[in-house]
Amino acid sequence: MTLTLGTGPLGSKPGGDFNFDWDGAPAHRLYFEPYPRRVRALVDDRIVLDSLRGRLLFESNLPPRLYVPLGDLDASLLEPSEHTTHCPFKGDASYRSLRAGERLIENAVWIYEEPIEAAAWLEGFASLYWEKADAWFVEDERMFGPLRDPYHRVEVVETSRPVRVTAGGAVIAESERAKLVFETGVAPRVYVPGADVAAGALSPAAKRTICPYKGEATYWNVGELAEGAWSYETPLAETLAVRGHLSFDGEGIEVELAEPADRFALV
Repeated sequence: MTLTLGTGPLGSKPGGDFNFDWDGAPAHRLYFEPYPRRVRALVDDRIVLDSLRGRLLFESNLPPRLYVPLGDLDASLLEPSEHTTHCPFKGDASYRSLRAGERLIENAVWIYEEPIEAAAWLEGFASLYWEKADAWFVEDERMFGPLRDPYHRVEVVETSRPVRVTAGGAVIAESERAKLVFETGVAPRVYVPGADVAAGALSPAAKRTICPYKGEATYWNVGELAEGAWSYETPLAETLAVRGHLSFDGEGIEVELAEPADRFALV
């Protein structure tokens, strides 16, 4: 997908709906775009959501949120809730709890039954909290982490620029074969081959996190600094090149990426 071509939001024929026009756009913007994939959500072993008609709501300063027609949720599992919330950009949201067997998940789904005029296209759509389902599938691929933003990109490039990592003044790693990871909305990160890390500098940490664009991160203690490094032991396809590499961050850690020695030399 692309921002500027075809049906992208900045293309000449955008495929979604905006809450603004180009002459008087508000500071807080909404863009509601078709998401042409089959999406399913499970609670226990019960499919609670199955949709081919989903749409992504892009909203200023928030990750995209999946909305589906209310009929694409299993109505037999939904129960009314007295909980409500108000959004100045969308209107008043009512909620539904979700019951699967003996399990009740309160306020799992929200609906803007009468959205404000600027977001009128939300009428008839509902959203299920990602974290309140046990499993999500896009087509037949299970998603480990929030739904991916189709406009989010991760790029891994090689660099021969020397990298030096220190912690508390001690050299932890030196490399001339690092990888640089450029990711939408995130500062560039340096990843150093594990073989270029000083022996004994790291010890395993218990922490694990999930990135929907890179995979599951394994953390490492750097000397006395807990969780000062991480790696992707089984990265997703977009970041296969960083397998076996580590990135560093934390108090007292310095990652120095050298300037090119000759800016006009082709290495």
